[in-house]
Amino acid sequence: MNALAPDVLEQASSTAPNTARLRSFVQQLAALVESAPPEPELLTRGGALLGALVAHDDWLPAAYAQPNPERYQQFLLHADALGRFSVVSFVWGPGQATPIHDHTVWGLIGMLRGAEDSQAYARTADGRWAPQGAPHRLQPGQVEAVSPTIGDVHRVSNAWEGRTSVSIHVYGANIGAVQRSVYLEDGTRKPFISGYSNSTLPNIWDLSKNPAASA
Repeated sequence: MNALAPDVLEQASSTAPNTARLRSFVQQLAALVESAPPEPELLTRGGALLGALVAHDDWLPAAYAQPNPERYQQFLLHADALGRFSVVSFVWGPGQATPIHDHTVWGLIGMLRGAEDSQAYARTADGRWAPQGAPHRLQPGQVEAVSPTIGDVHRVSNAWEGRTSVSIHVYGANIGAVQRSVYLEDGTRKPFISGYSNSTLPNIWDLSKNPAASA
């Protein structure tokens, strides 16, 4: 395993991460998804929940914030048992970026650490992909949404040239198993399935140090 980057080490304290925040977020999001609200309400309420989560940077275990010098990392933090949503941490090393890509499902992106730039793309009349508006910079605590109904194609990059950035993404499916597409600006499409960078998950369900009250 690669050594943790200095900026990641700065975030990793000697105390255990407060994974209760992630557990509470997952529970509240599951209840929201179970209620099956219309998408605009789901994105608004889910975005508020994610905003509350990324307002604190004391809960993500260091192993799921570790950059890779070759490419950005996508660590699965939680997958809903019924496949209704997933939560991942994206870790961006200096200069790393995605290609132009889609999601095919709703998504929420919350900035935890550093910053990232998101450039939306739209298909032109001749089938090409062109930037739509100016890039949007996401700062810590901020949240944005994507979906096929409001805009689903973009390119994301680490806004910091010399440091790692970390964002928390929530998708309306087990995103690592969804067939999606990357695009070239000339309109060329290439299907892909992202998978995940990790083979183990953070244990957010161990309540042994905080047991339920006796009946």
